[in-house]
Amino acid sequence: MSADADKEPRLIYTTASDPAEAARLCDALVEENLVACANILGPMASVYRWEGEIQRAQEIAVILKTSADRVARVSARLAELHSYDCPCVVALPIVGGHQPFIDWIVDEAEA
Repeated sequence: MSADADKEPRLIYTTASDPAEAARLCDALVEENLVACANILGPMASVYRWEGEIQRAQEIAVILKTSADRVARVSARLAELHSYDCPCVVALPIVGGHQPFIDWIVDEAEA
């Protein structure tokens, strides 16, 4: 990855078991300067297969904003802090938007 690619903004989508866990995860990631911002969304119903069985659960969706060079560290930290054995952590590129906000994401994640 080039130096410029390292500075590209990313959204990371994850889920948490409840609002308290979501807040704990987000607080840690922001305090550790791994993400610039975290959005904790309301409860959602999840349906998934786990260990061969269909599961249904209430979860909290979380969107994190960071830079490309932080994605691996955010993923590893979420795996350490999370209550799930296999937490959902996916990174998505940000392909446009309000440039001052995008610059802030990248600058803040570097702090």
